[in-house]
Amino acid sequence: MSRVQSIERAFLLLDAISESGLGITGLAERVGIPKSTVARIVNTLVEVGAVEKVMPEGALRIGPKVYGLSAGRSRVGYLLSRSRPHLKMLARDLGEDAGLSVQDGNKVHYIAQEDAGNNIVVRDWTGTLLPMYVVSSGLVMLAHWPPDQLDPYLAEALDPYTRRTITDPVLIRKRLVRIRDEGSVWVAEEFAEGINSVAAPVYDDRRRVLGAIHVHGPSYRFPGDSHPDSIAAMVTEAAARVSAGAD
Repeated sequence: MSRVQSIERAFLLLDAISESGLGITGLAERVGIPKSTVARIVNTLVEVGAVEKVMPEGALRIGPKVYGLSAGRSRVGYLLSRSRPHLKMLARDLGEDAGLSVQDGNKVHYIAQEDAGNNIVVRDWTGTLLPMYVVSSGLVMLAHWPPDQLDPYLAEALDPYTRRTITDPVLIRKRLVRIRDEGSVWVAEEFAEGINSVAAPVYDDRRRVLGAIHVHGPSYRFPGDSHPDSIAAMVTEAAARVSAGAD
């Protein structure tokens, strides 16, 4: 089996950095690799966010990219296991499909769906990436973005997906304020004609949004005769129960 030396050396250096916090010279001495080679590899690791330089002393430490990859995978797995029973409950009690989503860059990533077993169903969105501003789960996450993240996002051209899609940044901002106040949001045929959905955010113990629980169904029967606020309250309660164990 062939081995890539540069990758091996990068992992060797990451291991040494995690244990020592040395600078370039100290790392070169510790791992027995020429200082020029260590500097080249470390500079690349810094550029991609795997390593950070601690100024002014020049020591090195593991960067946010590595922690993000590790924590992100375990967090998503934990969210999935925590959410499953609540998604099943929502699908059973509301008679529509329930799902879990997380943020992936500037998009929503649907990572789980529990089917309600209807004869006429909405497709399974698991694995799909969708724009934040056109789906309920994306909007509840967008509502908690800081201004330095939200402002450039809303400055971009937002394409309408249906005649109901809200693309005006002013209207979106007003909507996000309401979401923060109310804790949930309904979306009526804004991503696709004939589909309605409602979502609420899942938080960690510091009130940071980890993802969203949503329920969606055909607009002719969802919410149907049920009161939208009652359905939203059920979804919000399920998200709160997931949040309670997602610290």
